[in-house]
Amino acid sequence: MVPSEANQYIGIISLLKHFGWTWIGLFAVDNDSGEHFTQVLEPLLFQNGICSAFTQMIPKQNNALNLNAVNILASLIYLAFSESKATTFVIYGDSTTILWVNTYVLIGVPSYNERTSLGKVWVMTAQLDFTLTGLQNGWDFQLFEGALSFTIHSDEIQGFKEFLQIAKPGWNQEDGFLKDFWEQAFDCSFPDPQNLIEVDGTCTGEERLENLPASIFEMYMTGHSYSIYNAVYAVAHALHAIGSSRYKHSPIMSGKSLQDLQPWKLHPFLEGILFNNSVGEAIFFQDNRERRGGFDIMNMVTFPNKSFQRVKVGRVDAKFQEGKEFIIDTDMIVWHRSFKQVMPVSVCSDSCRPGYQKKKKEAVKFCCYSCALCPEGKISTQKDMDDCSKCPGDQYASKDRDQCIPKLTVFMSYEEPLGISLALVAISFSFITVVVLGTFIKHKDTPIVKANNRDITYTLLVSLLLCFLSSLLFIGRPQKLTCYLRQTSFGIIFSVAVSCVLAKTITVVVAFMATKPGSSMRRWVGKILANCIVLFCSWIQAGICVVWLATSPPFPNLDMQSVPTQIILECNEGSVTMFYLVLSYMGLLAIISFTVAFLARKLPDSFNETKFITFSMLVFCSVWLSFVPTYLSTKGKYMVAVEIFSILASTAGLLGCIFAPICFIIVLRPDLNNRKQLIRKKLSF
Repeated sequence: MVPSEANQYIGIISLLKHFGWTWIGLFAVDNDSGEHFTQVLEPLLFQNGICSAFTQMIPKQNNALNLNAVNILASLIYLAFSESKATTFVIYGDSTTILWVNTYVLIGVPSYNERTSLGKVWVMTAQLDFTLTGLQNGWDFQLFEGALSFTIHSDEIQGFKEFLQIAKPGWNQEDGFLKDFWEQAFDCSFPDPQNLIEVDGTCTGEERLENLPASIFEMYMTGHSYSIYNAVYAVAHALHAIGSSRYKHSPIMSGKSLQDLQPWKLHPFLEGILFNNSVGEAIFFQDNRERRGGFDIMNMVTFPNKSFQRVKVGRVDAKFQEGKEFIIDTDMIVWHRSFKQVMPVSVCSDSCRPGYQKKKKEAVKFCCYSCALCPEGKISTQKDMDDCSKCPGDQYASKDRDQCIPKLTVFMSYEEPLGISLALVAISFSFITVVVLGTFIKHKDTPIVKANNRDITYTLLVSLLLCFLSSLLFIGRPQKLTCYLRQTSFGIIFSVAVSCVLAKTITVVVAFMATKPGSSMRRWVGKILANCIVLFCSWIQAGICVVWLATSPPFPNLDMQSVPTQIILECNEGSVTMFYLVLSYMGLLAIISFTVAFLARKLPDSFNETKFITFSMLVFCSVWLSFVPTYLSTKGKYMVAVEIFSILASTAGLLGCIFAPICFIIVLRPDLNNRKQLIRKKLSF
């Protein structure tokens, strides 16, 4: 009829976990049942992250110890009280175990003040229930103030309290138990009929049980009594079933009366009973011949007059729905006075706060640990986390590493100062280029414009204009089309521009060589050679870009790794090899142009641009040589900014170095821009 101990183990574990008590002490009676209790409980503690600081076995009373052994045991218990970090003790035993523990503490800690200051939380099993209900006034149990005890669940039986209120010791003269209990409870004695001498403290029989303190007698039905109550009714129902007409002539009865029936023959009938007791609770047995039931959790409240009262604060029962098997009202609990009504803490190590994780210590139990800050990029959101967890890709760890913060999505935008500045620079240089182009068109018939291949000049200026405008493709939210056009248009347009520079340089060289008598280079003088150079060099770059777009084209991409706090909305180059191949080819053209211009810089020709081209190619190559390491060392939108700056700087270098001197002559020194001046210069050479 008593609930399975499995429920009690569940209750103990649930209670310890509820309050976060992970470092506890175990006391158990030194016999087979106590050993079984520790063998079952300790693995459960381990599985639930709880450690036992110590396990102390308490000898039974009949295993008499000599004085030396008692002192040694008392010293061990005192050390457990005073030196252990555990403030929660689980105690298991019979009706005398708690008395012996109290005795050992009295011996080990003789000072009352010191004894009452050693506040502990005692978790008592239901096996100690009889002890708590049978304590006498002479005992001091302030040590166990605030204890939490498991008791067999009971309900209030209607009429039971009224029955106790009218109970008298003389109901049955043959029942000596009630008479003895009456004398002990009321500290009196019944007169002996053979002894006519009157004594003090005579029991009158009119004493009332309800006037006794709760520490001596409780007016409600205890769990054990409730089990006996149900057991009596279960046997009555079984006997009723046997005595019914249905079984009167069965082999079990064999013509016998109920008084002659052997007890073991009740078993089949007990297994099949099902009835509701007077409280309305269904009484039946499960397949393992145990009645389903749970345990109440009682809080022991002590008083200065050495009395105590037990208050129900919770319940544990596996039959309840998931999540409600264990219920406790923390606010109702009265803790030991040393805790000052602050919930006790029973741990080996201080909790690791969020942002930290446990770090195991060598040669100690796992409940004792140190705390280590979570690694970079990981967090812990709760206390005492075994491992830190990584944030999702679209979030990053906070500075304290206790939460994940959504990353900001960034890209080079027209709405930010950097994007606005670069866009204004690009537009400004585009406007300047248009002005230069307009100037050249307006003065197209002047000698200085004609002298340097007018068509190639126009092509170069248009390509420089497009170079400035192509930088705008790098600003704004990346789209599929803009990703397709960014690098390819930049590569092709720049190749056209550099090809034009190369063509202008080669034109100067060929023109000089053609002036020598009998030179075969005269047939190459003209527009055909320059146009062929521009087309040939540009088509090679265009072919590279077509292959790039056909095999592994650029595409919009979210980069969540490069910058921990940002999601970079970018154009993935698709094939990095093709990207650097485009840059390499453009660099090759620039190096060839620089080399040819450098060698031709002193050729005697009117309006010789090779000096200007040499310097412009020097600027161009310097910009793009510094671009590669800078581009690789930056991340996020600043990579885009570096490329835009390189485009603008190199294009501005070409525009300024090549066309600024010519525009100076056209606009400010028109006297130098005439055929007479050109012929004079030729004759001087």
